[in-house]
Amino acid sequence: MNRRTVIVTDGEQRAALAVVRSLGAKYRCVVAASSAVPLAGESRFCAKSVVVPDALQQPDDFAESIIALAAAEEASLVLPIAEAALLAILPVRVRLLPAIIPFPDFAAFSALTDKQRLLEEASKLGIAIPAQQVIAHPGALGSIDPDSLPYPVVLKPARSVGVDSGGRAKVSVSYASNADELTRAISSLSPAAFPLLVQQRIVGPGTGIFLLLWDGEQRAQFAHRRLCEKPPSGGVSVYRESIPVDEDLLERSRALLDCFGWRGVAMVEYKREAATGQPYLMEVNGRFWGSLQLAIDAGVDFPGLLAACALGEQVEPQRSYRVGVRSRWWWGQVDHLWGRVRPSREAPLPPGTLSAMRALADLLFGPFRRADYEEVLWWNDPRPFWNETIRWMGAR
Repeated sequence: MNRRTVIVTDGEQRAALAVVRSLGAKYRCVVAASSAVPLAGESRFCAKSVVVPDALQQPDDFAESIIALAAAEEASLVLPIAEAALLAILPVRVRLLPAIIPFPDFAAFSALTDKQRLLEEASKLGIAIPAQQVIAHPGALGSIDPDSLPYPVVLKPARSVGVDSGGRAKVSVSYASNADELTRAISSLSPAAFPLLVQQRIVGPGTGIFLLLWDGEQRAQFAHRRLCEKPPSGGVSVYRESIPVDEDLLERSRALLDCFGWRGVAMVEYKREAATGQPYLMEVNGRFWGSLQLAIDAGVDFPGLLAACALGEQVEPQRSYRVGVRSRWWWGQVDHLWGRVRPSREAPLPPGTLSAMRALADLLFGPFRRADYEEVLWWNDPRPFWNETIRWMGAR
């Protein structure tokens, strides 16, 4: 009997690798990527790897390629991984039928990924958000008083994928320690970064609430806390641990997603202020997240559950998982340590960050601990790690 085919986009990303490793035993996984040798395409759980246009730089060509690929492979499911891929594919999802995209429509996704609107809705629900001011466009710096802000501040584009000169561009978060830095930073930003949220910097550990919602029901839940990030002052999680779900945060997170009519997986990210213990909403990722493998290792197989929901299989709500499981992104933690020994940093380390010696010990001895899991380095599926190692060294 032939296995159903699932197309997984953005094969260069770690989340794509986690999805392929999760689904590869049950489904035939076809990886689509803009590079010839993507991370997920090197996995033994990948049946086929295909080169497609870049979703960020060529969204229309990317969408057409995925439509053609889904038809040629007779795919049952298409799983876009990155935000740019979802923005390109969701508007043309009807043309992918009978292949299913297990995400909400374009309007709902676009609304959820607008951080300005997201924080407004969160505030209405009583969810704490950072104090902020909004600069609508590059020429509107005069709409705020830089000298009145509580520095350091975070400069956060309202969208992670913005629009610049009619095209799409990925934009990132930055910091400013004083009014002069703020003025220089804003003047250097591209139009894609606006509207720009100038936010109070919340100092404290990062936690995440992860949910799978389908047909109005909560099918799975999970929570983790960050132990190390890249850069060390705050950014991408490179070492994290499963923790019990905070029921109050879970309830608020579910209510927030319901405001957008959400259907599928989502990560609701908070920072708990060290001084007060108050959790503040940072953002919501309405897609598979970078640390997805931790949830799978702890017992919540989000890709498998989402695929089952989308394909009409019976899925019982899953609320339990193993607490205290840790997951490490090897080369990410190396970068974290490198950032610790460099002479300057853009912002102080968050409270609770592991000491450099502890982080080094975890990197070296973690593979021998029962509760520690490697995100990319699998002994029974080693090629993705060697792929990543070559690319990491090539970037140095």
